[in-house]
Amino acid sequence: MASFGITGPALGGALSWDFAALTNSGRVRANNEDAIAFDPTLGLAILADGMGGYNGGEVASGMAIALLQASFGRWLAHSGPLAHPRALRRALQAGVDESNQAILEAGISNVQLQGMGTTLVVAVFGPQRAIVGHIGDSRCYRLRNGQLDLLTRDHSLLQEQLDAGIITAEQAAQSPHRNLVTRALGIERHVDLEMHAHAAQPDDLFMLCSDGLSEMVSDAQLFTLLLQDIGLPEKATLLVATANDNGGRDNISVVLARAGDMNTSEPGKTK
Repeated sequence: MASFGITGPALGGALSWDFAALTNSGRVRANNEDAIAFDPTLGLAILADGMGGYNGGEVASGMAIALLQASFGRWLAHSGPLAHPRALRRALQAGVDESNQAILEAGISNVQLQGMGTTLVVAVFGPQRAIVGHIGDSRCYRLRNGQLDLLTRDHSLLQEQLDAGIITAEQAAQSPHRNLVTRALGIERHVDLEMHAHAAQPDDLFMLCSDGLSEMVSDAQLFTLLLQDIGLPEKATLLVATANDNGGRDNISVVLARAGDMNTSEPGKTK
């Protein structure tokens, strides 16, 4: 786990970003099929939650993180934080396509990896906005002005049933199909990364997480924990500890990104 600040040109209204991240196997599973990465110089954060027999989940999530960080990271380093959102989305989808193909082919060529796949949530934090993309049920939340909003919508059977009015939220909480995703990397020849741009402002706190956190910690608890007046690394530790205290039935991963005003704060200061 680490916390970093991004330095950059002091543009009018520009934001700096501080990061912290933590992953944990939880209390039940022996291995950790989650993978996380962030690059503070690029404002890039990625989280993947793998699935599959043997060590397939670990392989799929690890491949997704490494390949996307390499391919899209190179593009982002070349294009810079002020790249046009449309170009950024195309480059991000291209990186996802490359990762998806590699994971799919690895699963086909290795019998022990057949059927492996991974969810994905990725965010690019720029001087004035955050672009968030996701596949599956890994999520991104934003805390702003005392309000916690879920910025992603799960690609899952449970969410489809909720949307269709087949089940209620109360029934969903007890559903045996909570972990059935309808979209994942490495399963089909093509997968769409759902992407949305969000204007960002000072003191915004974004949280990327796997379902090992969101299923074990209620939104009300998340809100209370994210409001704590502590540093980002301590906040990440508290989130993971709470998920484990609540049962820790799955791997738990979180990446936090907090916006600061570059013109009033010290560039590169960790918090």
